[in-house]
Amino acid sequence: MKKAMLLLIMSLLVFTMAACTANEKAGTKEKEGNAKKILYLNNGDSPKSFDPPIGFDSVSWNPLNNLMEGMARLDKNDKPQPAMAEKWDVSEDGTHYTFHIRGDAKWSNGDQVTAQDFEYAWKRLLNPETGSPASFLGYFIKGGEAYNSGKGKAEDVAVKAKDDQTLEVTLEAPQAYFINVITNPAFFPINQKVAEKDPKWFNSAETFVSNGPFKLSEWKQGTSFNMAKNKEYWDAKNVKLDEVHWAIISDPTTEYQMFERGELDSSSVPSEVSEKLYKENKVDVVDQGGIYFYRLNVNKPPFQNKNIRKAFAMAIDQKQIVDFVTKNKEKPAYGFVSYGLKDNEGNDFRETNGDLLKSDPSEAKKLLEAGMKEEGYSKLPAITLTYSTSPNHQKIAETIQQMLKQNLGVDVKLANMEWNVFSEKQSNLEFQFSRSSFLPDYADPINFLESFQTGHSMNRTGWSNAQYDSLIKSAKAEGDETKRFADMYEAEKILMDEMPIIPIHFYNQPHLVNEKVKGIVYHPVGYMDLKWAEKK
Repeated sequence: MKKAMLLLIMSLLVFTMAACTANEKAGTKEKEGNAKKILYLNNGDSPKSFDPPIGFDSVSWNPLNNLMEGMARLDKNDKPQPAMAEKWDVSEDGTHYTFHIRGDAKWSNGDQVTAQDFEYAWKRLLNPETGSPASFLGYFIKGGEAYNSGKGKAEDVAVKAKDDQTLEVTLEAPQAYFINVITNPAFFPINQKVAEKDPKWFNSAETFVSNGPFKLSEWKQGTSFNMAKNKEYWDAKNVKLDEVHWAIISDPTTEYQMFERGELDSSSVPSEVSEKLYKENKVDVVDQGGIYFYRLNVNKPPFQNKNIRKAFAMAIDQKQIVDFVTKNKEKPAYGFVSYGLKDNEGNDFRETNGDLLKSDPSEAKKLLEAGMKEEGYSKLPAITLTYSTSPNHQKIAETIQQMLKQNLGVDVKLANMEWNVFSEKQSNLEFQFSRSSFLPDYADPINFLESFQTGHSMNRTGWSNAQYDSLIKSAKAEGDETKRFADMYEAEKILMDEMPIIPIHFYNQPHLVNEKVKGIVYHPVGYMDLKWAEKK
């Protein structure tokens, strides 16, 4: 009996000691976890690529903007400020820029960031073999368009490293917004030595080399990726976060539930709970340049016909969609250029050019009948609306499907697919009628409108109009701002009259944020910036 009791006491002592040790370890782990400032975010979908000229979409931009940095970076007030370049000089005629790279600009592997890295990256952006959808942004540079279109050579592109810290660039024409343009990820530098040794350096955390506030520390393709503070970054002293962990969750309801459980520090606002959250003043809403819209492929029947395109557009009620479907206080879109962009007289471009589309089911029916008569249709060809997989995209598509049935008597089939596949197929003009969006690359209306030039990589409708092309070309070369804006106002009217697109709503940025998190910058034209973010 005594022996049994002794064994029992010894067992209890062992258990107690083990429990104390376990609790002590758990406490240590918790303390260590608290000491590290980790921000938990959701990227929505998998980045298309972390190769700067290829990851030309909103899904890739937010992480890229925090991993990398160009000559200039947008500040907290959305203005471009010196970044990799400590300063730059501009010639009197506004066409020649000389960038002076700061001496403490380093890559995450310790290499110096050089002017040669920028020359290499910018010419790679324009190299037709790279196949960058962002290459058109480099057409501002003298010789850029000729090189990209196969009519010129790399050495004719006016980007030249004069020495390790001096880059000279000459533009085709003066552009007051050029520094804004080069804050875009397409103009981020690439470590030339790393890229020439390993052309796929951007495909894994182990080989990725960055020069921004953070470096890529882990990447589980399709699932998540993590960033750690880049101690080699020239301004590392102002980066307060130790790590950023990004989930990849496409369902906004799941994202919101994770936020509620404390698994994410920020979330979008699902339409199902938006009314409640707005009433409780829990939603932060930030301006956002950009538009949600649909593309009509003019090379696929029945959308070769202008009247049929206009009929589809006028059968859709944008206000009903923002009021009853998305429910996040967006503005309905009746033009393509979003609000917030001023002309040379300080007037808002959107307000000045007015509503260029209206919802009118009665007129839509007349236009459909006229278009069908012009094409000899007794019945419309089968129509499929395709969208990238997302509950929000699905809800909007289903609403449009119902509106077209109710207002035009047209049956529309819906189809969806994963983002990266969808993006590639849309670029290849494989869709008849498809969901799309546009977020501006820089703060000027020309960026919205240049996308629909004939053969432009961002056009994705097959639409072509010689007068439109001429107006855009003129606007891009025009030094007189009054004439430049007159060209752009006229070009947008042509676009909306021809209707290869159907605007739905302009973007805003509603989100929920952990009250312990401060300093995340959401640029209206630009990308989420975590450089100044902190978590208390």
